[in-house]
Amino acid sequence: MLETEVKTVVVVPNWNGLDFLADCLNSLIVQSEHNFSITVVDNGSTDGSRELVHNQYPSIKLIVRDKNYGFTGGTNPGIQDAIERSAQYVALFNNDAVANKNWLKFLVETADHNPNLGSVTSKILQFGAERKIDSTGDFYSSWGLPFPRGRDEIDQGQFDSDDQRLVFAGTGGASLFRTKMLHEIGLFDQDFFAYYEDIDLGFRGQLAGWKAAYQPRALVRHRVHATSSRIPNFTRYHSHKNAIYVYHKNMPAKLWWKYLPLFLIGMAAMAANSLRRRQFTPLYKAYGVAIFKTPATIRKRWRIQRQRKVSAAYIDSILYHALPPGYNRIVYKLFGRKKHTHKLRSGSAA
Repeated sequence: MLETEVKTVVVVPNWNGLDFLADCLNSLIVQSEHNFSITVVDNGSTDGSRELVHNQYPSIKLIVRDKNYGFTGGTNPGIQDAIERSAQYVALFNNDAVANKNWLKFLVETADHNPNLGSVTSKILQFGAERKIDSTGDFYSSWGLPFPRGRDEIDQGQFDSDDQRLVFAGTGGASLFRTKMLHEIGLFDQDFFAYYEDIDLGFRGQLAGWKAAYQPRALVRHRVHATSSRIPNFTRYHSHKNAIYVYHKNMPAKLWWKYLPLFLIGMAAMAANSLRRRQFTPLYKAYGVAIFKTPATIRKRWRIQRQRKVSAAYIDSILYHALPPGYNRIVYKLFGRKKHTHKLRSGSAA
């Protein structure tokens, strides 16, 4: 099974996930989709999870890395292996998540029927919370702030209609990606390490003319922050740093200037929130690293924008033209801006 060509490869990045990895893999090996295989990329685990895969799941391919390279470094080797095996799709799945039996089947069917889709994402509910949403796809605001649609809302099917199917990007924790798109735009940017790398990939896909869709029948339950919460200030550091990368790499020049004031206000709001929590070190480190990486970011931007196939007007049309949920109160306190809301732009994909 490991050496034969398969249509889809499911890649699971793992770092010391022994407490929940078996639940994850057990949900994947019983998927109703037939032509697929599973690859676990282990990021230098020391808790026995590597041995668990090797001893109890012999049909699963195990790629071992010498240390923790983050989500990007824990998925790229699996994606590259899938591409080399001529897989049509690669699905990414968090090690702290559990999939419905038909999860992969619904994702593959959606992609098969829509050749313009570069990615298809899932309905992700929070583990242990009755119908509470974690994500129904990622969106990107004109303020330069990404966010998962519907987080912490109670799922009542409000995002399941056809006019809610197109999203900005597929969530990295449980999405299907077309390898043809990845051939064109590249894999995850490893400077991100973790957080917003899926927004960056989705943005690059949109610029290259690929669309992203949400499939509500592909159901997943996720233990939110089960891995990242183990590292102090991990989320805040990478969120600050990577928000800068996403905007400067991907925003077309016309929109870069148009939304720069909003971006600066949004970043100031994030910084103020960190300072209010006395989280000084991750903030200073994030800006220091982002400044140091500026030459590399400019080079990446040049390559991305040179290959752009859609207009700036199209990108503008798929942005969320308001502050993401949760930021209104912070920005209003800092700058006295009025609260406002915006209905998410979407459309039928399937």
